[in-house]
Amino acid sequence: MLRRFRNVVRLGPVEVGTGTDLHGREKHTVACTAPRCGFSAEYDTRSGAELAARTHRCPVH
Repeated sequence: MLRRFRNVVRLGPVEVGTGTDLHGREKHTVACTAPRCGFSAEYDTRSGAELAARTHRCPVH
């Protein structure tokens, strides 16, 4: 399913975006864009998502 994100912010290699899930609830997604990292997560609050983005330590160097 194609999800549309708004309010996308890049914090280092990590991007944070706001969108809705399949039930219409607002969710905040975090994903690392570094090759072979694979980190991504979904949060209920924007502050939680931004905290995860700021504290992510990418294992790929």
